[in-house]
Amino acid sequence: MQPRIVSLIPSATEIVDALGYAGHLVARSHECDFPAGVERLPVLTRPKMDPRKSSAEIDRDVKALLKTALAVYEVDAERLRSLRPDVVVTQSQCEVCAVSLADVERALGDWTAGRPKLVSLQPQALADVWADIRGTAQAIGDGAAGERLVESLKARIAAIAARAAGLPRPSAGTLEWLAPLMGGGNWVPELVSLAGGRPLLGEAGRHSRWLEWDELLAADPEHLVILPCGFDIARVRAELPAVTGEARWQRLAAVRHGKVWVTDGNAFFNRPGPRLVESLEILAEILHPDVFAFGHRGSGWQPL
Repeated sequence: MQPRIVSLIPSATEIVDALGYAGHLVARSHECDFPAGVERLPVLTRPKMDPRKSSAEIDRDVKALLKTALAVYEVDAERLRSLRPDVVVTQSQCEVCAVSLADVERALGDWTAGRPKLVSLQPQALADVWADIRGTAQAIGDGAAGERLVESLKARIAAIAARAAGLPRPSAGTLEWLAPLMGGGNWVPELVSLAGGRPLLGEAGRHSRWLEWDELLAADPEHLVILPCGFDIARVRAELPAVTGEARWQRLAAVRHGKVWVTDGNAFFNRPGPRLVESLEILAEILHPDVFAFGHRGSGWQPL
């Protein structure tokens, strides 16, 4: 089978690659940057806000768009149709994170002849990620590849969880946005637990939520892991004054004890696909450095 695949979200591109079908991709979103070489594909989306702005400015612009019932992203409908894809993968988990199913359906409009299969990823927890991998594989026409990939990822996770099971469980708070503060939810608390920690600031299987500073101070996690959506380590460091400039920052135990960590959230934690296993490895290295060493320090995470 030679399916023509369009991926409109980075996690889907990584899933397609892990399934062995990267060579069948014919277009991507503006954010798809992994695996190497995918940047040569045509780009079918663009944001309506400037992602180079500060965290606070991006938050303001996105909320303004949503308040007026406008989509945050645009799809190049004409080019999408011209590529005649067999499968289009998008998402309906978060209208802020990437092109949504509704955006794609609008782009396809009344196109009926040869209309592609639409796959909408809807991850809230790790179990949903496995379901999305299977669903993508089935749409491509290779359900067996999906089963093999899921079993491989689950085995790697189980091995880490087994090693962490008898270790002390320090508390760990995760921040998915800095201005305003947002605690990491969805699959992130699961990863913290599997890595041998006690997750704070978010609830497994539920959307990430906005936080007040008083809530962060009250939780006062032993470790604070910073993983803003869409930001690599360099971008996180550029945005840190939004929190480190707060007088209340110094009152946090993690700050006083030197246990604040910056991560490449864009490459790992924010993408519900195969590299969530590497995200788990990063957390295991952070929480239990005497036990786990996968080689992510420096590139995947750094001490503040």
